[in-house]
Amino acid sequence: MSRRKGIVGSVVGLAAAAAGAVLVADRKVAATRREGIAAQDEFAEPVAERGGFLRAEDGVALYYEEDGPLDAPLTVVFVHGFCLNRNDFLFQRRALLEEFGDGIRIVSFDQRSHGRSDRSPVEHATIDQLGADLDHVITSLVPDGPVVLVGHSMGGMTILALADNRAALFGPDGRVAGVVLISTTTGKLATITFGLPAALARVGGPVLPLILRGARREAALIERGRARVTDVAWVFVKRLAFGGPVSAGCVEFLTRMIGETPVDVIADFYPALMDHDKLDAVGVLSDTRVSVICGERDLLTPPAHSRTIADALPDAELVVVAGAGHQVLMEQPGPVNSSIVRVVEDVLGSARCPQ
Repeated sequence: MSRRKGIVGSVVGLAAAAAGAVLVADRKVAATRREGIAAQDEFAEPVAERGGFLRAEDGVALYYEEDGPLDAPLTVVFVHGFCLNRNDFLFQRRALLEEFGDGIRIVSFDQRSHGRSDRSPVEHATIDQLGADLDHVITSLVPDGPVVLVGHSMGGMTILALADNRAALFGPDGRVAGVVLISTTTGKLATITFGLPAALARVGGPVLPLILRGARREAALIERGRARVTDVAWVFVKRLAFGGPVSAGCVEFLTRMIGETPVDVIADFYPALMDHDKLDAVGVLSDTRVSVICGERDLLTPPAHSRTIADALPDAELVVVAGAGHQVLMEQPGPVNSSIVRVVEDVLGSARCPQ
């Protein structure tokens, strides 16, 4: 036990030292953060036409928002990533509203334990449960007409879980006519080094679950600590989420969103993320219009993960955005928006949508 504590302490100490070194090296962090805070008006979300809560099968309330007419010929459903919320797709929601107006409907919702949705029982903090939640959202809010699903990171994993368990929703006769998978994976997340040297990654891999188990037990204490290290969090978010230069406002916006996710939620979902394995489910999308998007410098789900999906779907569009990281949809929204628009236009122009 003492050896385990020593390893954990060493890793935590090394991380803290690295963060401190970054902050000492860049004395402008606090000033840059002030610029980002002042720019937050640029990140105000659109005012939704409708919204409310939907009960999942286990009673968890899922918060959702809708834009566009209920009788629109096509509905786009956004499925956000881990530690984020519906505003993960802020730029994409804006772009679709500008491009299509009332020509489509948009559904944005907070996954369980995220955003304004209820906390999940820990035994239901699984990717398959998220897929079941997505199925429930579609069935309840979009009972008719074709659907385009857009998932980022864990949201893409959620879509693959839906495909694995509800294959009839996809294909020529299914309701899901288009899928956009952004910075996501079919599995093998445990092998990712996050850009760390290989030796440190090997140590951190088995130790991180121990740290997270301890974090769950000491959640209240850790949350108080998180509030006092915002500059450190800001630096790490900038490093891990983005691949190149990005505005201080964008980093601040993402840091705040992540900071709103309780640490015990992170601990609850971590095992499910590490165990995720849905490669076999990719084939379910073979007759669906699919676009796969990733950042060239993604440290969390490297481009090889997106290429694995695209290689299994010969007709899929693969977009690798030069210089971008995991949060490519915020860092370089242009190529991401264009890809989503192409998928929506293709579905609108198909026989699935009434003219």
